[in-house]
Amino acid sequence: MFTSMKAFSKSLVTGCFIFLSVLATHGQPIPDAVAKKIDSLFLKWDNQFSPGCAIGIVRNDTLIYAKGYGMANLEYDIPNTPETIFHLASVSKQFTAYAILLLQQQGKLNIDDDIHQYLPWFPDLKEKITVRNLLNHTSGIRDQWQLLAIAGTRLDDVITQDQVIKILSKQQALNFKPGDQYSYSNSGFTMLAEIVKSVSGQSLKNFTDSAIFKPLGMSNTHFHDDYRAIVKNRSQSYDRFTGTKFANSILSYSTVGATSLFSNVDDLSKWVMHFYGPKQTDQKTVALLTQNAILNSGKQLSYAAGIAVDNFRGWKQYSHNGADAGFRTQVSIFPDCKMGFIILSNVGEMNVYGKIYDMAGIFINDTTKKKETAKNMQVADSVAILKDTIAMKKFVGNYMSEAGSSYRVYIQNQKLFVFGNNQNTQVAKNSKDSFYSLNNSEQQFFFTIKGKDTLVKIITPDQVFKLKKYEKVIASDETLKTYTGTYYCPELDCSYGIILKDHQLILTNAKYPDAKLSLLNRDHLQNNTWWMNHLMMLRNGNGKILGFEVNAGRVMHVRFNKLLIAP
Repeated sequence: MFTSMKAFSKSLVTGCFIFLSVLATHGQPIPDAVAKKIDSLFLKWDNQFSPGCAIGIVRNDTLIYAKGYGMANLEYDIPNTPETIFHLASVSKQFTAYAILLLQQQGKLNIDDDIHQYLPWFPDLKEKITVRNLLNHTSGIRDQWQLLAIAGTRLDDVITQDQVIKILSKQQALNFKPGDQYSYSNSGFTMLAEIVKSVSGQSLKNFTDSAIFKPLGMSNTHFHDDYRAIVKNRSQSYDRFTGTKFANSILSYSTVGATSLFSNVDDLSKWVMHFYGPKQTDQKTVALLTQNAILNSGKQLSYAAGIAVDNFRGWKQYSHNGADAGFRTQVSIFPDCKMGFIILSNVGEMNVYGKIYDMAGIFINDTTKKKETAKNMQVADSVAILKDTIAMKKFVGNYMSEAGSSYRVYIQNQKLFVFGNNQNTQVAKNSKDSFYSLNNSEQQFFFTIKGKDTLVKIITPDQVFKLKKYEKVIASDETLKTYTGTYYCPELDCSYGIILKDHQLILTNAKYPDAKLSLLNRDHLQNNTWWMNHLMMLRNGNGKILGFEVNAGRVMHVRFNKLLIAP
């Protein structure tokens, strides 16, 4: 689809766009020079030996640019195109949320209802959990992928909806009181899919097909609830193996709600247009979908209902990304600019988050430049203040939260850095013992010293992390032996062992390779698994170990009891 010169001229009035004063030639929707800029972003994957992606750029009611790069299938030499079908991963969540809001519009549910009204199988954990909590990731329900992994299920195993429901139906605790915090929970959106089924009498696949996809003309979109089903023109999933070689990245999900929407660039362009030009009857539903969540404390989050609502270059943005196996996806919509950007990738190494903003930056004018210039001057002054290394040294060291988050604070070239989540961040001073990230001014660090403890509170737009400084301990073999034994989790019906080998504690399991355990202090152990990398030991009044809790990432308080006799 091509846009007219009239459409180009009209776009200039909005003030959103950078380059549109350049006249298009030869009937092209965008100038050649701009097309080359876009293509250059994906040059690395634009060949017949690599997987890649398909992209789309939407303006007003037109898909003004769409193109595929690299291969959809390396074994059969099939290229990616705008028509190629991709697994969308967590971009799926906004469609699940929209289905719930349509049911509310029809008077069949209320998002402030208790979920037990629709899901009687979910255990009563003595807290009211609402449908809205599920939509906003404020339910406190532990994440399904991490629970499955702890229980011994690999993410490249066949995983079904019933399997997820079974593990959620046995939960004995929440991460936190519903509404108190934000914690991304795929479980919540699987449960939303089950609510759609309970209320409508249809599967999420069938309900969304009739209520969303057919009305919008999205004929190549569906929730893929059976991994065995054949889908024509679908892309395969890959990871780079080594050098120029790639390997299949297996995805065998038969679970929907949190993931498993299949679609392509052409169909998603219609979804993008729906956000800023919906029918009159849908405007309220779109408004609810994009309404920022509010915690019990009154704090507003950047997350809404299956979609994030924030700003880019001073313009309101609706966005979400996704990652499953080798698929990486993102859709970003700028309603005030009446533009949207789509990247659907089938190679795990692609940073779609960065690429989509590189692409959007070609089109969308930056209204924050004056503010950024002033802020940069402030940063320069702040860095100069940080030359007082004597004042900074009291903060240097390793920090850890009860949830297992680890950060390291260090000085380099008289500047203060924080390392965490595999990222180095230089921080600048706001005020006494208060700092902010030079990469993201919305991330702030507040240091305090209470008695012998040095504490830091890290604040992001949606979350707060409280960490305490620790010194690594060196324990004798005699001390290490007190940690050894077999540990069993009743709600996940699985066990792990801790053994001592060559003066080193090792975490063992029947399905996974052995993992070395680091003793951070008396009650906190870490390892390199992503699903349970932090164990907090539980003791009786005499200090004897009774078991441990897995407090890591998106799960908290998963208890393992130490068995007196191995089963």
